[in-house]
Amino acid sequence: MTDLLTRICETAEAVARVPAPVYGGRVLRYDGLILECSGFPASPGARCRIETADGVGATGEVVGFSNGRNLLFLDQPGARITCECRVHKLPGGHDIRIGPDILGRVVDAEGVPLDGRLAPECSETRSLAGREQNPLARLPVDQPLDVGVRVINAALTVGRGQRLGIIAGSGVGKSVLIEMMTRYTNADVIVVGLIGERAREVGDFVGKVMTAENRDRTCVVAVPADRSPLLRLRAAHRATAIAEYFRDQGKQVMLIMDSLTRVAHARREIGLALGEQPTAKGYPPSVVSMIPGLIERAGPGLPGQGSITAFYTILADGDDTTNDPVVDTARAILDGHYVLSRKQAQMGIYPAIDLPHSLSRVMKDIVTPEHERAAHKLRRMISLYLENRDMMLMGAYAKGQDPALDEAVTLWPRIEAFIRQGIHEPASLTDSIEELMTLTGGAA
Repeated sequence: MTDLLTRICETAEAVARVPAPVYGGRVLRYDGLILECSGFPASPGARCRIETADGVGATGEVVGFSNGRNLLFLDQPGARITCECRVHKLPGGHDIRIGPDILGRVVDAEGVPLDGRLAPECSETRSLAGREQNPLARLPVDQPLDVGVRVINAALTVGRGQRLGIIAGSGVGKSVLIEMMTRYTNADVIVVGLIGERAREVGDFVGKVMTAENRDRTCVVAVPADRSPLLRLRAAHRATAIAEYFRDQGKQVMLIMDSLTRVAHARREIGLALGEQPTAKGYPPSVVSMIPGLIERAGPGLPGQGSITAFYTILADGDDTTNDPVVDTARAILDGHYVLSRKQAQMGIYPAIDLPHSLSRVMKDIVTPEHERAAHKLRRMISLYLENRDMMLMGAYAKGQDPALDEAVTLWPRIEAFIRQGIHEPASLTDSIEELMTLTGGAA
């Protein structure tokens, strides 16, 4: 009896030592982006490795199912895949490794270092898709945040936990503005997601931001424009998950996503490849649902946690800020937006923030009534001057016809000096408010 029990125990131990089976299948169809393989247990988001004819291999992600088969979207379009190639499910896929060592590092969508150093030692895991929070349990946005940019601090004051869009066409100073905020914002942690940017701009931005003063509080997730749309989308979720991790540690986090438009383009490419029907300007419905889901992950945390103040750059094709589906969808869910003006950029005014067309929806809750009135007065004077500038240059306006316009014209040199700011000239929140009150007289 004793020998029988011993043999049973030895058999059980031997079975326990056998590694768990790795589910896999074989390639049945491949069209360059979408791969169809024989079905095996895997949920959307699972990562897989595909054997290739040249032995290099390729990776992809499960994005759906069709007739009992798995659909994978590849990270490397054009891989040398042949029919019957084996597909292996990889561990993880839905989670990322995270820890304090991620600060000071530049990684890609998979967390692989791009800075030539060893992989960061991260012992904790976070869901790539985030976790839903009770909206009634989240802390209010009731404290201002110093971003180091005078016109924003004074006239478009940002609150801790606010989500804002930076809407701009190409070449209007968007990158310079986010570089300034990355350097000068009063935050514990800064997470930057460079999604779909040119490789040259990625290297240039990292070189300027990863300074000795900023490196220990900054993390960059970068995926250039030539990478798979799946990796671009995954990078956006990774950057947001990193920000969520530090927020849950009680940190004040600033998240910069450059750009939300290219994240939407990546989602559009995936949706169209899967057969979704395009709707507004070629965007499938999955894009409209993806944008709120990504943005709502930022914001204030629960009691005892910190907050994520998020800035999302949004490209306006042809400077059209009214008919772009991404602009409309984002503006409806964000807590404010800054519009960058090509006209001001052409006048040499940087940052080229179009104050009359920009908005901070929480400013009235975090500033004094006197400050709010002064900001409104500045907005009116800038609007009056710019609307009538061409008429004044043609000599069609005589002083004395409109007292408000006369005041704007008289103060314009001081207004221009106030809204113009060099990249190496930080402006504190306190100093910005004092300069605004002095400029406007502190009255509406």
